[in-house]
Amino acid sequence: MVPSNIVFIAGHARLPQGMAAKNVYDTLTITAEIERKYGVILEASCTLATEHGSDFIGRLLRGISLADGVEEATSLLQAQYKGKAINALTAAVKDLQLQFQSLKEDDSHNVRIFK
Repeated sequence: MVPSNIVFIAGHARLPQGMAAKNVYDTLTITAEIERKYGVILEASCTLATEHGSDFIGRLLRGISLADGVEEATSLLQAQYKGKAINALTAAVKDLQLQFQSLKEDDSHNVRIFK
């Protein structure tokens, strides 16, 4: 059973032409298990064409807090991923952070309703 303080969210972005993954997917998706209160990424994966690529991105993002914004994640991606999907990965991380912010807004709204 998954603890109630863990949520699963996804960020999406378009893939560039000429990528192997483009033959399977039109978009790149980063999925992540997030600790709800602090926004820390516990596990992440993505729809790159290889399992190795997905695992690498997961390890790179693990431990980053989306509550602090996306600067750390995008800096790590820019520094350590050297492939055609860099812009899509960066956009998907930004969308992941937007999904987290939306979740936090929903949480704060629900707290006000049920108090």
